[in-house]
Amino acid sequence: MWFRNLLVYRLTQDVPFDAETLEAALAAKQARPCNSQEVSTYGFVAPFGKGADAPLVHVSQDFLLLATRKEERILPGSVVKDALKEKIDEIEAEQMRKVYKKEREQLKDDIVQAFLPRAFIRKSTTFAAIAPSQGLILVDSSSHKRAEDLLSTLREAIGSLPVRPLTVRVAPTATLTEWLKTQQAAPDFTVLDECELRDTHEDGGVVRCKRQDLSSDEIQNHLGAGKQVTQLSLAWQDKLSFMLDDKLVIKRLRFEDLLQDQAEQDGGDDALSQQDASFTLMMLTFADFLPALFEALGGEEVPQGI
Repeated sequence: MWFRNLLVYRLTQDVPFDAETLEAALAAKQARPCNSQEVSTYGFVAPFGKGADAPLVHVSQDFLLLATRKEERILPGSVVKDALKEKIDEIEAEQMRKVYKKEREQLKDDIVQAFLPRAFIRKSTTFAAIAPSQGLILVDSSSHKRAEDLLSTLREAIGSLPVRPLTVRVAPTATLTEWLKTQQAAPDFTVLDECELRDTHEDGGVVRCKRQDLSSDEIQNHLGAGKQVTQLSLAWQDKLSFMLDDKLVIKRLRFEDLLQDQAEQDGGDDALSQQDASFTLMMLTFADFLPALFEALGGEEVPQGI
């Protein structure tokens, strides 16, 4: 149970997250399969385990884990387009008349409804962790849309969720650019071997480097020419590595073997115990890592009135 990506949200008010109450609330928004005429469904699923008895909220120490699942029928646009063109050509040839916009839209809707029962179904799961003591909600995704889908559904389930994306006082691109220029990140952080550089002009170029010596003259020349760092790979202590972008999206999280070995040892032989141990250790690591990261980036920004 190790998150691969991270979007961080700040609770702007104290919310009493009682596990039992939350469990009952999520049950009213539980995931279900798409029926034959539905494009998609969305709801909560058990983060660990399967079956009717598996809880929708997993509690470990002061942390809560939940998950949502989206089921959607995949209907390629090209298939609908070809079928629509064929139908329009048939009508225009047989009835000797033009098919206009309103009728086209109705024909398209009819085609979609006819094709839906035969469409493939794609399932995707999104995990989120709530850390009430830290006032944070952490979503395992690099997509703001997926995170907002989860948070909106959680808000509907519990009635209110005062939350906003966490931001910092200094533009992340300025800090990352300075770290790369000087090859000196904040204490406990190390610049690794991957970055993205962008020209600040409207039509400026983009340079992406992977497995490169980022202290090389070539990289420094790009920085000297005015390019800014919009993504940078970093390590924190000897515990994890990640890619950070200028929107504070943490991608490609990798927890080092030391932590994974510890979780394996703590969890024993049972699969659910292993997942619980991994989740707990991950959240305890985040409790130290995230404040250090945001402080290194200039400190968390608190909007006026909050």
